[in-house]
Amino acid sequence: MKFFIDTANLDQIRKYRDMHLVDGVTTNPSLAAKENTDFRSLIKTICDLVQAPVSAEVVSTRADEMFAEARELAAISPHVVVKLPTIPEGIKALARCVEAGIPTNMTLVFQPLQALIVAKIGATYVSPFLGRLDDIGQDSMDVLSVIREIYDNYDFQTKILAASLRHPLHVVQAARLGADVATLPPTVFDKLLDHPLTTIGLERFLADWGKMRPEA
Repeated sequence: MKFFIDTANLDQIRKYRDMHLVDGVTTNPSLAAKENTDFRSLIKTICDLVQAPVSAEVVSTRADEMFAEARELAAISPHVVVKLPTIPEGIKALARCVEAGIPTNMTLVFQPLQALIVAKIGATYVSPFLGRLDDIGQDSMDVLSVIREIYDNYDFQTKILAASLRHPLHVVQAARLGADVATLPPTVFDKLLDHPLTTIGLERFLADWGKMRPEA
């Protein structure tokens, strides 16, 4: 499983890139707006920083405008992956992006039929929002499992990008079900290696070592 970080903050990206944990970056208009800087310059900087897929989202809702935005975003860097909403106009824009060779990430997916449709057309990534499904009492992992089954049945090349992950257990569950990518906010990244027994064990090892070392 690849790990993408879900942020537009350069310091957060650098932190996990330096741990060799960042295989890509996902952003959205809300995350980009927090950085209070020029959007296209920010995306270019992120692409240069990670040299890996960076999802940048359109803000239009009509196919022609989405495709125009997609072309502008794709021109920023070969690492840009254009995020499109999974709505009828977004599907039209997806088809045009596929024809133009622009990598795509279909976002706001909440059911297997949406995932099936975008894979048929040729999306690069599909992003089921798992945490938001759990928020409304739906079994997000059942949805992910069905998407994985459908994709395997037809040998679709679209990568499943598990999104809206709330905690490390989501990451484990998504990995067990065969998601190709998990995109994690920094708060979840911070918890991936965290376990109280690891902390206690290290403290004990160091304390015992301190007793053994001869005094200077």
